[in-house]
Amino acid sequence: MITKLTEAALLAEYKSILSKYLPEQSVHTIALWVRQYNFDLKITNSRSTKLGDYRSPFKGKRHKITVNHNLNKYAFLITLVHEVAHLTAFEKHSHQIKPHGEEWKQAYKQLMHPFLQESILPNDIQLALKNYLINPAASSCADENLLRTLKRYDKPNEALVHLEDLPFKTIFKISPERYFEKGEKLRKRYKCVELATKRIYLFSPVAEVTTVQKTLL
Repeated sequence: MITKLTEAALLAEYKSILSKYLPEQSVHTIALWVRQYNFDLKITNSRSTKLGDYRSPFKGKRHKITVNHNLNKYAFLITLVHEVAHLTAFEKHSHQIKPHGEEWKQAYKQLMHPFLQESILPNDIQLALKNYLINPAASSCADENLLRTLKRYDKPNEALVHLEDLPFKTIFKISPERYFEKGEKLRKRYKCVELATKRIYLFSPVAEVTTVQKTLL
């Protein structure tokens, strides 16, 4: 049996780690969630294809949630709540629901609601998030307004530029191994060709990329 002292010490350890990544006023609640929902939280390297991930229990293991380490504290919180919503929806409905169906949307709205206050989120993020929560999509990145608002709080990185600011046909990369050519805009996203595979990918206008000189390829 876990004693009260051990439980308190464990919670304090969680809070010490989480305080590096989350808004201060959200740390205690999230630390309690880790215990309440019994999941492993892994803070990962930056991934170009996703901000976070949820894996349901398998062969006796616990729920597993991953979140990219380089997100600003507000984006980290929103992403983490997104993944915890997958967990609670799974606990209630198992595999009988769509990953981002109505059950997940309701869970996400419910879990996110307590954080929609000025002591935790700036007013501009609250407004963008409330609009997004009317009908949340598979990723907060899918909502351009929310993504733009969150990026205001990123640390400046002179090596990165927004894709929308690059000229047509510019070569750019999103990782040391993946190079693309910027194409035309289709409604809300840019159609880009990966040079190595010739496959087409759609990028948000505010995707942060690194430009590359063609002579280097």
